[in-house]
Formats: sequence, structure tokens, C-alpha cells
Amino acid sequence: MSDGGEISALYPAQRLHFAREAAARAGLDALLVCPGADLRYLTGYDALPFERLTCLVLPVSGEPCLLVPALEQPVAAASAAGASGLEIVAWNETDDPYAIAAARVSGAKRVGLDNHMWVEKAAEFRRVLPDAEQDLAGGVLSALRQLKTPAEAEALRRAGAAIDRVHARMGEWLRAGRTEREVGRDIADAILAEGHERVDFVIVAAGPNGASPHHDVSDRTIEPGDPVVVDIGGTTRDGYCSDSTRVYAVGEPPKEFLELYEVLLNAQRAQVEAVRPGITAEQLDAVGRDMIAAAGYGDRFIHRTGHGIGLETHEEPYIVAGSSRPLEPGMAFSIEPGIYLPGRFGARIEDIVICTESGGERLNRTDRDLVVLPA
Repeated sequence: MSDGGEISALYPAQRLHFAREAAARAGLDALLVCPGADLRYLTGYDALPFERLTCLVLPVSGEPCLLVPALEQPVAAASAAGASGLEIVAWNETDDPYAIAAARVSGAKRVGLDNHMWVEKAAEFRRVLPDAEQDLAGGVLSALRQLKTPAEAEALRRAGAAIDRVHARMGEWLRAGRTEREVGRDIADAILAEGHERVDFVIVAAGPNGASPHHDVSDRTIEPGDPVVVDIGGTTRDGYCSDSTRVYAVGEPPKEFLELYEVLLNAQRAQVEAVRPGITAEQLDAVGRDMIAAAGYGDRFIHRTGHGIGLETHEEPYIVAGSSRPLEPGMAFSIEPGIYLPGRFGARIEDIVICTESGGERLNRTDRDLVVLPA
């Protein structure tokens, strides 16, 4: 975890004010936010989701509070230091914490629940607020979270640099005769060593496994000539996520793969260069998708171009056909087109990009060309 100064910069007290204003515009009387990225965004408290209720109670009219079990009050107070002035209300084992929360939003007719709240907790809020309509708070909070502050952008740059350092070491581990799982263990250790607090995922997809976009790792032995998709990410010590995909070949890959990869590389580069304020998510998706389709691989690009990233690996905005959302400065997202030939091989190239006033800033700086390693 980061020190108090970093927390104050990343989780400013104004966020509660902004969230209250956004809730009012959405016609909500209060927000109820349990452990997860939304709670951390608003308070700086990275609470674990347990059966005991932890909840930010944020009425549109009235003072907010962070309701926590008494045994967690000290860590909550220390972690929420960035949310200056936020009252920490501790409840004891024999209390009804839901009734305490309800009293704080007495008279509310419409409350917003964070999108990841457990169903059993939502049901308890239904019990204590029977006259209040429950709605999702995700639309309100995602509108705030997807526009990164300069401090958040810098945290994402650090995350990008940390995962780049892992990709730069791939030649230490990736070679014929090793299994995907063995390579994956080495990568996971390096993700932690290079500045992450935790490993979120490791994909090592060799040969035909590369045609499965969300392949994990397996006991398949890497063979000479295999293309290998390596998609890795973690969460850094200040809470922001990394995510980057590069493609390697262990020895000389098939000629058809080289042709496919050239198409993919040109499409991904064109999409990164197309990032600018005002372009819509679907227009950006189409830049690369149209190039891949023109090369005859249109039906082999089977997923969206990208996802937002920040406190979560996947968050708004999503770069996908059908989304008319215009990009704005401060939005951070992946650009990761892929081409997959089932039973043979696949490829995906992924960078995290921040939309700026003048275009797009690519946070992952490792070479996007195919890296051919000795077999």
C-alpha cells in the first residue's frame, strides 16, 4: 500500500462531494457502497468483503459516514485518511448495522446500491428501507471513475512500466521444453518482484492455445516454432492495475502466422494512433476491425477492442461496436485487437492508452513487433 501522501492525492476528499452531486442529478436520495473498487475510489479504504457489513452511507442531503464493524474501525480510519472529514461509525456484534445505515438516510425514496454489492446485503437494505426503490449506482460512479486525475494517470504509468519490466524479461523463462504452467509461475513471481502488490492474471498460451483469448496456463509443453501469447497484469501497491499482451515465438514460427501478425500489428498501431477526444468507442473499434476484415480475418477477431482500466482491470469505458460514447481526456483503456485460428494459433497485441487533449498516450513501451526467442 502507498503512504498517506499518495493516498491523499489519489483519493481526494472532493470525490464524496462529486458523488453526492452526481447522485442528485440521477434522482437518487443516497448511495450505499460496500467493499470494492467504488468504495476505495470514494474513500481510499480497500476493505475486504466479509459477511459483516462495511458500507459508505452517502445521503444527498446530510453527512456521509463509513459504517464498519468495531473490530475493523482502526484500519478503516487509517485507510480512509484521504477522505478528510468522513465520519467512521463502528457497530458492535449485537447491533443491526443495516438499521444504523437506514437511520442515516431516513425518508429516502430512491437509493443507489453499488453494482457489486452482495445480494444478501441488498436484501437486508430492502428490509430496513421498505419504501425506498433500489437502483444501481454504477452509472453514477463509473461516470466519475472513468475520467482519471493526473495523479491516477501517473499511477497507471507506474503500473504500465512495472508490467513492461516483466515482458522485457520473457527470454529468461520462455523456451521449448517447458510447460505453460512452469513459465506462468516464473512470470507471476516477476510481477510481484517488479512492483505489484498482487498478481491478477497470467495467460501463457502456446501454439493452438493461443487461439483461445482467455486461456490461462496448462501443462502443454512449449514446442519449437510455437507462437506464444503472453497476457499478464497485476495491481500495484497504490491500487492501480496493469494489463499488457505481447506475442513471442520460440524459434521460427509458420509463415502464415507471420502474415497474420503483420495484419494485426498494423491494425493495433492504427487504433492507438486514432485515439483522440471526440472519437467514439465504436469508431475506434472499427479502425482496427475494418483493417483485419479487409485482410480476410474479420470473423477471427471475436471480441471488443478494449476495456477501461484503473482500480479494476475491466471498467468503463469499453471500446466496442455499438457504443457511441465519445472519448474524453482522462479516459484510460486497453487497445487489444486479436486474430484467432482455432486449432492452430492466435495473436493479440495490447497496450494501455490514456486519451489526452492532443491524442493518445501509450503507457506500455515494450516493442510490439513479434519477439522471436531461441528455441
